[in-house]
Amino acid sequence: MGRGKLRIYLGAAPGVGKTYAMLSEGHRRIERGTDCAVGFVEHHGRPRTEVMLHGLEQIARKELTHRGAVFTEMDVDAVLARHPDVALVDELAHTNVPGSRNAKRWQDVEELLAAGIDVVSTVNIQHLESLGDVVESITGVRQRETVPDEVVRRADQIELVDMSPQALRRRMAHGNIYKPDRIDASLSNYFRPGNLTALRELALLWVADRVDEYLQQYRGEHNIRTTWQARERIVVGLTGGPEGRTLVRRAARMAAKGAGSEILAVYIARSDGLTAASPKELALQRTLVEDLGGTFHHVIGDDIPAALLEFARGVNATQIVLGSSRRKTWQYIFGPGVGMTVARESGPDLDVHIVTHEEVAKGRGLPVTRGARLGRSRIIWGWLVGVAGPALLALALIHGEADLGLANDMLLFLSVTVAAALVGGLLPALASAAFGSLLLNYYFTPPLHLFTVADPKNIVAIVIFVGVAVSVASVVDLAARRTHQAARLRAESEILSFLAGSVLRGEDSLDALLDRVRETFAMDSVALLERASDVEPWTCAAGVGPHPLERPEDADVDVPVGDHMALALSGRVLPAEDRRVLAAFAAQAAVVLDRQRLQSEADQARTLAEGNRIRTALLAAVSHDLRTPLAGIKAAVSSLRSDDVAWSEEDQAELLAGIEEGADRLDHLVGNLLDMSRLQTGTVTPLMREIDLDEVVPMALVGVPDGSVDLDIPESLPMVTVDKGLLERAVANIVENAVKYSPEDETDGVVLVSASTLGDRVEVRVVDRGPGVPDSAKDRIFAPFQRYGDAPRGAGVGLGLAVARGFVEAMNGTLTAEDTPGGGLTMVLTLTAAPGHPPAAPTSSAIAQRGRYA
Repeated sequence: MGRGKLRIYLGAAPGVGKTYAMLSEGHRRIERGTDCAVGFVEHHGRPRTEVMLHGLEQIARKELTHRGAVFTEMDVDAVLARHPDVALVDELAHTNVPGSRNAKRWQDVEELLAAGIDVVSTVNIQHLESLGDVVESITGVRQRETVPDEVVRRADQIELVDMSPQALRRRMAHGNIYKPDRIDASLSNYFRPGNLTALRELALLWVADRVDEYLQQYRGEHNIRTTWQARERIVVGLTGGPEGRTLVRRAARMAAKGAGSEILAVYIARSDGLTAASPKELALQRTLVEDLGGTFHHVIGDDIPAALLEFARGVNATQIVLGSSRRKTWQYIFGPGVGMTVARESGPDLDVHIVTHEEVAKGRGLPVTRGARLGRSRIIWGWLVGVAGPALLALALIHGEADLGLANDMLLFLSVTVAAALVGGLLPALASAAFGSLLLNYYFTPPLHLFTVADPKNIVAIVIFVGVAVSVASVVDLAARRTHQAARLRAESEILSFLAGSVLRGEDSLDALLDRVRETFAMDSVALLERASDVEPWTCAAGVGPHPLERPEDADVDVPVGDHMALALSGRVLPAEDRRVLAAFAAQAAVVLDRQRLQSEADQARTLAEGNRIRTALLAAVSHDLRTPLAGIKAAVSSLRSDDVAWSEEDQAELLAGIEEGADRLDHLVGNLLDMSRLQTGTVTPLMREIDLDEVVPMALVGVPDGSVDLDIPESLPMVTVDKGLLERAVANIVENAVKYSPEDETDGVVLVSASTLGDRVEVRVVDRGPGVPDSAKDRIFAPFQRYGDAPRGAGVGLGLAVARGFVEAMNGTLTAEDTPGGGLTMVLTLTAAPGHPPAAPTSSAIAQRGRYA
C-alpha cells in the first residue's frame, strides 16, 4: 500500500475561505465517484460553511473529558477503520485535547497518509513554526498552535486561498466569520488592515518560494538547462574592480522596472587563490548589493565565462550585466575577453548587457608579486650560495685531478643553482645560473679560457643548462611562495573564523576584541575612535594597551570604518597584505560597539516601559481597587453620622464591622503596593535568622476565614534561615490567593498547607482545588498587577504573588507553581535548611504529602 497524498489549503488569516474550499473539493471528488468522508471539520457557526457539510459523510468524533469539560476530537481509529479514499481534516495545526492518540492533529494526518488515505487539510500562514516570531512582531499575538514547516512543504499540493484585506474585513463586519459580540474587538485588533496586508504578503511569498522549489526540482529531474523566464533574475558579474558599483546600480535600475525582480551579484575567484581583486572594493560592493536588496555570491572557477554562465543558469537567471573590458587594445591578442565570450555562449535564453564605465580600456593591471619574505639572513645566504658556490665549485674542478666531463660538470653547477633557489629564492638562483653558465663556457667548454664555443653540441648543452637552471629555480621559488601564501591564508582563515564565531556566539566584549587585535598584530596599543561629524573632534570609544591614541593621524596604522569611525594602532607599520584581516577586525569592532549601545538602549527602554506599565497599572488600581474599600468606609461613616435614621445597636455594630473590614482591606492593598515599591527599588534587606516553620506559618493564617485552611507542619522539620517578617507576608499572600480561587465546596474548598524536607531544602506546599492555571500562564501570574481568569475587580490589585516571590527570592528561596493532580494549583515555596541542622529523615506525613501532591 502506497502513501497517501496530502493537499493543503493555505490562508493568510481566519475567514478567507479555506474550509469552504476544502469542502467544495470534497463535493467535487464525490461527483467524480471518489470515496470521500469528513474526518474532522469545524464550521465555527458559519452558516455557509455548515451548508457545505450537507451531502458529505461525517465520521463520528471521539469524546474526551478534560478538567470536567467534554471535548470532541477526530477519531483516528474510526477513520482508519472506515478507510475512505479521501479524508477531509480541518485545522492541521490544531493541538489535541490531553488524552488523545497524538498531541497534534498533523500527527493524526501523518497516520492517515501512512495508511494510504489521501488527506485534504487547511492551515493559516501564522501557524507555520518558522514564522512564529515574524507573526508575533506584526500582530502582537504569539501563536501557540504551530505545525512544522517541513510537514507543509512535503504536501503534494499547496493551494493559496487568497482574499484582499478589505474584502475580509467586510466579511467580518457582515458577521460571516465571528459572532457579533467579537466583531468590533477583532476588527480593531488582529484584523487591522496593516496586519492582514502583512500576513497576506507572508503567505504569497511563502507560496512563491514553494513554487520556486517545485520549479527547480522539475528542472533538475528533467535535466533542463535553459532558462525559464518566470520572473526577472539579474546576475551582475563583478571583478573586484572599481566599475563594480556602477554595474550594481545599473542592475538595480533594471530590476526596479519589473515587480519581483531579483539581483544576484557574483564574484568568481580562481581556485589557486591568486587574484587582482581588491578586498576592500569587494566589501564595498557587497554592502551596496545588500543595501539594494540583492544577494552576493562568491564562486570558485578557473574558466570565468563558463563558471558565470553555469551560475546564471543554475539560479534560472534571465539577464547578465557585465562591464566593458578594462583591457588595453593590445591585450586582446590573448583572447576576446569575458564579456564577449559570455555574450557568444549565453544562447537565446539569457540577455547579456555590457555596461560602459569610466575604467574602460585603462588596463586591468597585474597583481603585485609578493616575495616569499624569507628573512634577511636566508636571502644573504642565498646570494652567497648563488655567487660564491659556482666560483668555489669551478675552483675545485680546475684543480682536481679527475676529468668528469662537461655533462657531469653541468649537473654539479645545476645542483648549486637549485641550492641557491632553496635557500634564497628566485633572484639568487638566476644569478647562480648566469654565473655558472659563464664559468662553464670559460673553463670547461673548448676552446678553454675563451667565451666562445667551438662545438655546436656544447652550445646546445649550455643553453639547456641555463634553461633547466632557470626553470628549476622558478619552480622552487614558486613552491616557497605558495607555501608562505598557504600559511598566511590559513592564519587569516583562523582569524576570520574567530570573528565569525564571535558574531554567532553573540560575544559583545569590545575590550576583548581590541586586545585580540593587539596580540594578533603585535601592536602596542589599539583604540576605536569616533566622532559625530567631520568637524567634531575624535573621541576614544574603547582602547587597550598603554597610552591609546586620540587621533587617527597619530597612528602607525589606521583603518577607517564608515565616515566617522576609525581603528587606530600604534607600535609598527603593517604590510599592505595585513590590512584585509585588520579591516575585518575593524568592522567587527564597530558592530560590537553598535550592539553594546543598542543593548544599553534596549535595557533602558525596557526599564522605562516596565516603569510606565507599573505606573499605568498603579493608577488603574488606585482609581478602582483602592477606592472600593474607601467608598465602603465613607458610606458606613456617613450612615452612622446621619441624624435621620435611628440605628439599632446591631446595625451600628454591623456598620462598624464594615468600616473595620474596609480599613483592613485598604491596609492590605497599601501594604502590597509599598512592598512592591520596595522590591522595584531594591531596598528590601532581609534580617536572616534561624526559625522553625511552625512559628511562622500559623501566624500567616490569621487573616483567612476559619475552616478554609488545613495545616500540616511536622515538628521534625529542620530549622530554616529566613526573615520571619518577610516569610510571614509571603505565606499569607500565597494562602490568601489560594483561598480566593478555591471552590465553595466544604471538601474541595479547603486549602492544604503542608511542609516536608527534600535533601538540604525545606518545601512548603499550598494546595488548592481551584480552576488551575495552564502551563503558558504559570510565569505570568507572578508578574505585578496580574489577575488570572475572572477574578473580581475588588479582589485586589494583583500584587500578592509578585510580592511573595520577591520576598522569597530575597531570602535565597524559590516560589513556583505546579498543577494539582485532579485539578487546581499548588504553590511550592522552597527554603534552605539552616546550617548546623542536618536534614531530618522524611516523616511519614511528608512522604504521604509528596506521594499525593508531587
